[in-house]
Amino acid sequence: MASTSTSLTLPVLPLDDEVVLPGMVVPLDLNDADVRAAVEAAQAAARSTPGKPRVLLVPRIDGTYASTGVLGTVEQVGRLADGDPGALIRGRGRVRIGAGTTGPGAALWVEGTPVDQSVPDPLPGQVAELVKEYKALATAWLRKRGAWQVVDRVQAIDDVSQLADNSGYSPFLTTEQKVELLETADPVARLKLATQQLRDHLAEQDVAETIAKDVQEGVDKQQREFLLRRQLEAVRKELRELNGEQEGEESDDYRARVEAADLPEKVREAALKEVDKLERSSDQSPEGSWIRTWLDTLLELPWNERTEDAYDIQGAKGVLDAEHSGLEDVKERITEYLAVRKRRGERGLGVVGGRRGGAVLALVGPPGVGKTSLGESVAHAMGRKFVRVALGGVRDEAEIRGHRRTYVGALPGRIVRAIKEAGSMNPVVLLDEIDKVGSDFRGDPAAALLEVLDPAQNHTFRDHYLEVELDLSDVVFLATANVLEAIPEALLDRMELVRLDGYTEDEKVVIARDHLLPRQLERAGLNADEVTIDEGALRKLAGEYTREAGVRTLERSIARLLRKVAAQHELGERKLPFSVTEGELRGLIGRPHHVPESAQDPAERRTAVPGVATGLAVTGAGGDVLFVEASLADPETGAAGLTLTGQLGDVMKESAQIALSFLRSHGAELELPVADLKDRGVHIHFPAGAVPKDGPSAGITMTTALASLLSGRLVRTDVAMTGEVSLTGRVLPIGGVKQKLLAAHRAGVTTVIIPKRNEPDLDDVPAEVLDKLDVHAVTDVRQVLELALSPATSDAAREVPAAA
Repeated sequence: MASTSTSLTLPVLPLDDEVVLPGMVVPLDLNDADVRAAVEAAQAAARSTPGKPRVLLVPRIDGTYASTGVLGTVEQVGRLADGDPGALIRGRGRVRIGAGTTGPGAALWVEGTPVDQSVPDPLPGQVAELVKEYKALATAWLRKRGAWQVVDRVQAIDDVSQLADNSGYSPFLTTEQKVELLETADPVARLKLATQQLRDHLAEQDVAETIAKDVQEGVDKQQREFLLRRQLEAVRKELRELNGEQEGEESDDYRARVEAADLPEKVREAALKEVDKLERSSDQSPEGSWIRTWLDTLLELPWNERTEDAYDIQGAKGVLDAEHSGLEDVKERITEYLAVRKRRGERGLGVVGGRRGGAVLALVGPPGVGKTSLGESVAHAMGRKFVRVALGGVRDEAEIRGHRRTYVGALPGRIVRAIKEAGSMNPVVLLDEIDKVGSDFRGDPAAALLEVLDPAQNHTFRDHYLEVELDLSDVVFLATANVLEAIPEALLDRMELVRLDGYTEDEKVVIARDHLLPRQLERAGLNADEVTIDEGALRKLAGEYTREAGVRTLERSIARLLRKVAAQHELGERKLPFSVTEGELRGLIGRPHHVPESAQDPAERRTAVPGVATGLAVTGAGGDVLFVEASLADPETGAAGLTLTGQLGDVMKESAQIALSFLRSHGAELELPVADLKDRGVHIHFPAGAVPKDGPSAGITMTTALASLLSGRLVRTDVAMTGEVSLTGRVLPIGGVKQKLLAAHRAGVTTVIIPKRNEPDLDDVPAEVLDKLDVHAVTDVRQVLELALSPATSDAAREVPAAA
C-alpha cells in the first residue's frame, strides 16, 4: 500500500507487552510515568491546534519498540473503576514511525507517516469470500463463549481493514501475533492472517473439547460401573438373606474358601496374604485378576489328597505280567518298590526327613518296546492315578517351572498341571521322550528337571507361578528315552536306569497272540472266532516281515493282514471263519522283506566274496547287523593309503587305522601277504551310506574283513562279531551286548564273537536267545580270525586279489 505524504509529529505512548490496533478503545493508567508524560504532552500540543489530543501508541517488547504504531486520540481523562487516574484512548490508524524529534513535555516525540488502508470498492470475489469466512469463524467462536451481543457488531463491519483489526480483541492471541497484525499494512493480507489465527485457535479448541469429552466419558463410565457393582453387591446380599444363606457361602469369597480348604500351613499363609491384597485392590486393578487366577489354581491342587497304594505284591505282579510280556527288569523294580513301601508303612517310616518314598526310573530302549504303555500298567498295578507329560520338542524352561505371575497369560509348569490333572499328590507321572528335550535362548528345560527328579530336593519343589513349596517326593516318575547319550549326565545321575533292549522272537509271538491280535481284531470289526492266525504265521511275521526291537511294525503288519481279510470277505472273495497260516501270508500281504542271510543262496550272500565281514551295532531303533566291505586298489593306479566311506565318525575312522596298522605289523605272524600294502590303496566301506555311524565296536570286524581280503579266505556267513581292537591285537570290551545279540538272533546268525570282558553281560540276554547262539568270548584278534575265516582251500587262495 502507498503511504500519504502527510507527516505527523506525535508523542510516544509506549505499551509494555501490550498491543492496541485501530478501532480499539482502551483505558490506560496515568500512574505510569510514560503514559502520563505522553498524555500531558498531547494535551499541551492540543491547546494550539483544534481537535482532541493525539498520541502514538507503540508496542514495546523487551525494551524494543515496534516499527509501526497506532495513532490514538485521548477521548477522556478521569478516574478508572478502581479510583486511579486514567485516560480513555481510541485507536485511529496505523502510523509508520520515523525519526525522533522535539516537543513539549517530558515525552518522547517522533515523526510518523500514516499508512493508507483503503481497499477497492466493490470488493473482489476472493476478498469477499475471505470476509465471509472470517465472519463465520468469528461468529462460531463468539457463540461458544456466549457473546451474542458482539456477534451482530462483527456482522455489521464491512470494511476489510476494520474487520481484520477487530481480532485485536481476541484474548487467545499472543503479543507476537498482535504485533504481526499491527505491522501487516495490507488489509487483505492482514485479514488472511487474522482468519488463519482464528482457524488455528478453533481447531485447538475442538481437540481440547474432544479430549475433555473423552476424559469425562471415562470418568462417567467408572462412576457408573462403581455404582452398578455396589448395587449388585446389595442385591446379592438381599438374596442371601432371603434364602437364609450365610455370607461365606458365596463362591467369590476367597477368604472363606481358603480358610475352608485343607491346605498346608505355609501354603495357607501365602494364600491369605494374597487374599489381603485382593481385598485392598480395586475391581478395575489388573492385579486383582492375577490374584484371583492364582488363588483358583492354588485351591484346585490336591494338597492333601493321596491314593492308598495296593500292597498286594502278588496281585501287582500279576497285573504287570498280564499287560506286558517280557520286560522282567522293570517288573522286578516295581515289585521291589512296592515291597519296600509296604515294609516302611508297617514300621511307621512313611515320611523320613520330610521325604516320602517316591521313585524316579528312566526307561531307556528302542521305539516300540512298550515304554509308554508300561507307565499306565505300573499305575494300574500300584492302584495310583496316572498322568502323562509329553516332553518331546519342549524348549522353554518355563514349561517345567512355570511363568512368573507378572507375565501376561502366565501358567504353572507342566509338573504342577500334571499333579492338578491327576487329583492326587502321589500319581505315576510319565515323562515321555525326555531325550527329545531341547534348549534355546529361553533356557534349558532339562536343567529345570534336575530339581523335579532329585529325590533329595523334590519334597520342596517351587514352581515359579505358585511360589510355594510342593512336595513331589511321593510321586513315581517314569522317564522314557530312546537314546541314552541324549540325556544330560547330571539328569541321568538322578534317575535309576532300566534298559529295555527289545524282545526276542518268542516274546514277540506271545505279545502278538495275547495283546496285538485281540486289539486289531476289534479295530477291524472282526471276532476272534472269525479270523485266527496260527503261531507259525505270527513267527514268520515277526522274523521275516519285520525286523525291529519293538512290536509296532509287527502290529501294523497284523492290522494290514486283518484289513485284507475283511475286505476280501466284503467283496465275496473269501468266506469266514478263516485261519491264516504261514503259507497264506505271501498271497495276502506280499513277500517278506527281511530274509536271513543264512537263508539266501550261497552265491548271493554278502560274505560270498573275500573282504566282507558281518558286525553288530546299536542304533536308536535297537540292535542291528552291520556289514563291512574292504577292497585293494590296482597298483598301477598309484592310489596308496586308506580310504573310508559310509558317513563314519572320528572314533570309527581311528578303529580302521588301528586295524590296518595291526595287520601291517603282524602280517607275517598271521601268514598274510601284506608286503604290497605300501603301494596299493585300501578302501573300507560301510553300506547304508546315508546312515551316520560311529563307535569303536567295529574294530575286530574291520580287522577280519581286511584279513579276509589279504588271505582270500571267506568270512563265515553264520558269524557276526563286535569288539574294539588295540594296536597289539587285544579285543577290548564294548557296550550294548544284549541288543547286539538280539539283533544277531533276528538276522539268523548262529555264531557271535564278543570280547572276553563282556561275558558278565550275557546274564542279561534271554535264555532262549543264548540257547540258539554259539557265543565265543575272545581276548585276541588271532582267536577272532581263527573262528571267523573259512579254511583256505588252496595256496592260490592266499594270493592278494586286485579287488573284492
